[in-house]
Amino acid sequence: MQTVTTDSSLARRIREFLEYCEVEKQHSPLTVRNYDHYLSRFLAWADAHEVTSPEQITIDTVRQYRLWLNRISERGESLKRITQNYHVIALRAFLKYLAKRDIATLEASKIELGKTEGRTVEFLTHQEVQRLRQAATGHTVSAIRDRAILEVLFSTGLRVSELTSLDTDQVNTERGEFMVRGKGDKPRLVFLSREAAEWLETYLSKRVAMKPLFTRSVALKEEPDGEDLRLTPRSIQRIIKKYSAKAGIVKDITPHTLRHSFATDLLHNGADIRSVQQMLGHASITTTQVYTHVTNQQLRDVHKQFHDKA
Repeated sequence: MQTVTTDSSLARRIREFLEYCEVEKQHSPLTVRNYDHYLSRFLAWADAHEVTSPEQITIDTVRQYRLWLNRISERGESLKRITQNYHVIALRAFLKYLAKRDIATLEASKIELGKTEGRTVEFLTHQEVQRLRQAATGHTVSAIRDRAILEVLFSTGLRVSELTSLDTDQVNTERGEFMVRGKGDKPRLVFLSREAAEWLETYLSKRVAMKPLFTRSVALKEEPDGEDLRLTPRSIQRIIKKYSAKAGIVKDITPHTLRHSFATDLLHNGADIRSVQQMLGHASITTTQVYTHVTNQQLRDVHKQFHDKA
């Protein structure tokens, strides 16, 4: 898994940090891989500049490293500011680990993140969601499966990775709710609309029994495992693209667009942001606040309705 291979003191500490993330912090494999990627890049830069131990990491070292990040390019493009910040976040996490181990190095608190452009989200209007769902028509198992996928995504706000990892026995269509494990392996409860539950039941009634909930083909006989047939996130992406084109929606729609649409639909209809935070599985309310464009619309409507009426 790890790409750090040199024998310097710094490399050894980074390996220890990655093991700490995996075993003690129990970060997801994806998080550990990301830390590995960003810190491997820092280590390569540090080796080239003769920084081989934690004690040699200074505020000037970090400044030079960030300057280098700002000037390098990948596939002919400079690194986005948010990507540069991901590198810095990984470095700060590493420095905090060193401090916890009483290893002399730069204080993580002395490193500030760079400013990034305000994040905006692409979402579908209620009418666009309806058009997208209704575009999935047909009586074949794959068409019914696709409609079930669209309904479940919009009903639950699941991340695409959470959707593709669902097992058939995990989802209770009668209760209309089930547990998923999101980022950081944190469990949360999600809810199925009646329509989503009905489409799921129809799909499962026409498909042979298999462990994965959504599969890329229809088996001719029961396959209790069926892992090799499980849909991938890329497959879900292609399905979304197919029906968005069929529905005549010109926006660049991804599975995450339906997650955004789920959140904005809740807020538009009066849900409080804390509840939406829980349903999305966000660790911090600040992440959910990206959806305040809905609140802004409501404020604009209030202003239009009540301002300067004398």
